[in-house]
Amino acid sequence: MKIQLKRAYDSPSKSDGTRILVDRLWPRGLTKAIARIDLWPKEIVPSAELRKWFHRGDGDWKEFCRRYRTELKNHQDELERLRSKIRQHPVTLVFGARNREQNHAVILKEILERGF
Repeated sequence: MKIQLKRAYDSPSKSDGTRILVDRLWPRGLTKAIARIDLWPKEIVPSAELRKWFHRGDGDWKEFCRRYRTELKNHQDELERLRSKIRQHPVTLVFGARNREQNHAVILKEILERGF
C-alpha cells in the first residue's frame, strides 16, 4: 500500500494518485480545480465535537489520538473501501492542518496501513 500525506495548500502532482480530502471542512481559499480532490469521505474525519475540543486546546495529542481511533472503529466499512483503493493504486490523504506531524491524517494513515 502506498499512502502519502499532503497539505491541501501544497501543489498537486501526478505522483499523488487518488487525492482524498480527510477534513470535515473544505480548505479555506482553495477552489475545487486547484485542490483536485477525487474523494471526500466525511465519515472518517474527526467529529465536529472532537475537532473543536482539540483545537480549543482542551486536550493533548495523546488523548486526541485515542478518541479519534475510537471514533474510527464505528466506520470499518468506509476504512475498508479506502484500503481497497489503496491496494489498487497510490493515494494521497489531503489535510488542511498547519502541523504536519500532529494531525488526524497522520493517525488515519497509520490505521489504514496497520489497523488499530
